[in-house]
Amino acid sequence: MVNRHLHRIHRADEIVFDRSADLSPSGLDRAMRFLSRAADKGLLWWFVAAVLGLVGGRARRGGVRGLLSLAMASGLANGILKPLFPRRRPPARVWTNVRRGVAIPRSSSFPSGHAASAAAFTTGVALESPATAAVVAPLAAAVAYSRVHNGVHWPTDVAAGLILGGAVASGTRRWWAVRTEEPAELGPTVDAPALRGGEDLLVVVNPDSGPDSVDPSEEITTALPKADVRALDTDRDFAEQLDAWVTDRKPRALGVCGGDGTVVAVASAAARHALPLAVFPGGTLNHFARDAGVADISDTANAVETGHAVLVDQAVVHTDVAEPAPFLNTASLGGYPDAVRLREKWQPRYGKWPAACVAMIRILSAATPLAVTIDGRPVKVWMLFVGNGRYSPADQVPMSRPAITGGLLDVRYVRADRTASRPRLLFAAATGTLGSSRVYVRSLVPRLTVRVDGSPVALATDGEVVADALKFDFRTVPEGIAVYRPQT
Repeated sequence: MVNRHLHRIHRADEIVFDRSADLSPSGLDRAMRFLSRAADKGLLWWFVAAVLGLVGGRARRGGVRGLLSLAMASGLANGILKPLFPRRRPPARVWTNVRRGVAIPRSSSFPSGHAASAAAFTTGVALESPATAAVVAPLAAAVAYSRVHNGVHWPTDVAAGLILGGAVASGTRRWWAVRTEEPAELGPTVDAPALRGGEDLLVVVNPDSGPDSVDPSEEITTALPKADVRALDTDRDFAEQLDAWVTDRKPRALGVCGGDGTVVAVASAAARHALPLAVFPGGTLNHFARDAGVADISDTANAVETGHAVLVDQAVVHTDVAEPAPFLNTASLGGYPDAVRLREKWQPRYGKWPAACVAMIRILSAATPLAVTIDGRPVKVWMLFVGNGRYSPADQVPMSRPAITGGLLDVRYVRADRTASRPRLLFAAATGTLGSSRVYVRSLVPRLTVRVDGSPVALATDGEVVADALKFDFRTVPEGIAVYRPQT
């Protein structure tokens, strides 16, 4: 029975293959030959990923996931499945068109590594950016077909490769969650001044935030011509500048355009002076702006003019050595603050992203357990994460924030006092089982107290290192800030 089915499959392969081989010579032959060669060793997809990196945003994330998926699918297809399932390549042909055909590899025909790589890369891109994948998919389909057109694979080899690549890329969701672009759930609506043209709105811009080639001040002024737009002096204390401007200008609302560190500084000023906050995306990642549902400057401008605002939670950490440090997104102890310091040291020489990558690798490779007492219980940890609001997913590395309301902190830490904690952590992360791992602890609490047993350690809030201390008291300020947000 099995042999009969295999015979039928092979016969269908022969029919489709022969029909492709009998196609009249055309410009398609040269294109198929070029694509097949360009995709050797995944070079074509590395080039596409580089282009997506220049595009940025979701396309860049798609390119990174696509390359990781490609590496896994290619390794599985070429390193494991081909030796396990040997199959002869299609018979060599004497092509009537010299532009057709490529050298026939000696490896097994099943499955097609080119097709697996093409499908893995495209599916990886699709998980992050379906619109980008729609552009990449025709190229992937052409590469897959080129293996049949050029006479090096049977059609079922290509079909198996496509299925394999798609499955491998889809499986990356188990250990690398897809970050949703949906805004977070926020608090109730609140009355806020409707400022026509931005009248009585003071907007603070950090000139060092975001891409060097973009100056958002002009766009903000165009959208809200009556707003008072000012640039921060990054060499002076932000809080002093903000308090002086508010005292002098007496605005009815505060606006901010910059990275998350700038946003939290202006948000703190807004809370101190009981003013609503308008967030204009202007940083590199814009975590808070994205979660608050303001995707671009025009969204915020419309909300300011209509007076539509909602309440969101704020968080604050009190230490034994410094003033309370507010944060809107996350705070952390352990390796991450040290990595931030190294990134800032190396960034002028290497650029932000290369410096951040090298710094994190350096810190993690030399990390030592941190002995702490968490809410009265002694424990050793590798790293501690505190999020303002609820982060998702619960059983993987947090990638998005479904809610910034409810008065809760999302607390996660990796235990270092369990046997083989590092290998167990890596295994749980790779298999998507962090939620059931005894080395990974997650809880939702309104308050958290951490005491360090040893030398002071660094605290990072919203990507900025703010203090070295021994005691940290984290707490939420429910519905502490009114934020302008477009009506949905």
